[in-house]
This record gives sequence, C-alpha cells and structure tokens, in this order.
Amino acid sequence: METPRLLGKIIIKGIIEAKTGLHIGGSQVKLEIGGVDLPVVRDSLSNRPYIPGSSLKGKMRSLLEKAKGKTPTENLATEEHPIRIHLCKSPEELQKCEVCKIFGMPSSSPEKGQKAFNEPTRLIVRDAPLTDEIAVELEGLELPYSEVKWENAIDRITSAANPRQVERVPAGAEFEFELVYNVFEEADLELLKHVCEALSLVEHDYLGGHGSRGYGQVVFKDIKMWWNSREDYESGNIDVAEKSPINEDYNTPSAILKNFDGIREKIGIGGA
Repeated sequence: METPRLLGKIIIKGIIEAKTGLHIGGSQVKLEIGGVDLPVVRDSLSNRPYIPGSSLKGKMRSLLEKAKGKTPTENLATEEHPIRIHLCKSPEELQKCEVCKIFGMPSSSPEKGQKAFNEPTRLIVRDAPLTDEIAVELEGLELPYSEVKWENAIDRITSAANPRQVERVPAGAEFEFELVYNVFEEADLELLKHVCEALSLVEHDYLGGHGSRGYGQVVFKDIKMWWNSREDYESGNIDVAEKSPINEDYNTPSAILKNFDGIREKIGIGGA
C-alpha cells in the first residue's frame, strides 16, 4: 500500500453540553467510607470530570457502524473478553467503507494469498475537559463538580432492594471538545460529512453509561471548523484564532450537514 501524503487537517472545536446527568465511569484508587459505588473519571491534576476522547470516538464509531449496516468482527481481543467492532476484511472492502476510512483500522492478519493491509486514521478525538466557567459553578456541589444519584436494583423474586450510589456530572455541564480530521485525498473531504452524521447520532443516543435510564443526553454546539493545508504547516500559518471558520454560522452537526456542500467548497483542494 502506497504511503499516503497529508494534504491538510481540519480542526473542529466546540462545546458538549450535558442535557441530563452524565456518567463516564472511573476507578476508585482506594475504598473510602461514604464513597460512591460508581465514580466518574477525573483529571488527576485538577480533579475535574472530563469526557475521554476514547469514549466519544468509540460511541461515534459504534453508532456509525449501525447506521451503515456494518457487520462486527468478533474476538479481536481475547476469548474471555472479545471486542466486537467492524473491521474490513479486504483492501477492496476497505476502499468502500466510510467507518474504517474515518476511524482507521490496525494492521490486519492477511488471509491466505493476501497481503497485509491497513488504513491511517483520519479522525483524532481529544479528551474534552470541563469548561472553566462551568467548573466555577459546580464547585459547591456535594462532590467536587458532580452529584450523587441513588438507585435501587430490585430483586424480581424477593423484591429486595439493592441501593447504590452513582456519581454523575449534572445536567447543564459543558465540556470543550476538539476533533482533528486528517485529509490525505480529495475523497476524504466527502467522508467528513459522516463525522458530523456520527455527532448527530450521538445527540439522539447517549454518551457514557446508564443511557437507557436517562443518563448521558448531550448536544454539540458552538462548533467551529478550520482548514490548515500542508502549505500552512510549512509556513507556520496554523493559528486558528487568526483564521475565519469555514463553517461560518452553521454551528451544530445538523446545520453543517444541511450546508455541507458550501462548506466543502471553501477547502482549496481538488475541484474546490
């Protein structure tokens, strides 16, 4: 496979707003008296909750796989803990697959008579920290920047209750997210619309755990997109604060999708 040459990067920044309580689980370093049963993940330096890039990227990929009807590949990890995600089985299948083109795939074990193949990741998803403004508002909560929700699991036979405490970031919390989309060929610009489609799918699903019980409803807002060409990196002209966003006032996933062709034309490669 020929090594792809980078044409440029699209920087996407915005806000994730939690419309309902958000729980992305962390681990308890030590058991504390009065501690919650299910804590949230926190930054080790600031102690603020954050949304791991892996959680957002994994949810985007999972929902896009379902939307495109992609068949999961089983047993990618171990027999005890299989990981079921879609991975293309041939170079020909890969060239037609939006999911593996955008999210990448590891080097594959070639089938008999085939050479190994892989695909570079187009999409990079950063960790999303809590905004400073919201962090100030949440400092006075019962736990630092979070709330505790009591839940009961009811035994269907004995009717015995099994109470537990779930820590979550409250509704109204906002996180700063950043995506970096690598463009290796003109066709990658058309694939960008599927990134926005995945964000729309997340809005109508949930992020984190316990989503079927009302947790994790989010919206993506105040989105701004910038194009940095390879020449921009050579000249140092990459400060997005000095550039106009290519998406103008279309600052939600649905608005970007509706106006995608106009946004695409502002990127000066290929036929644009």
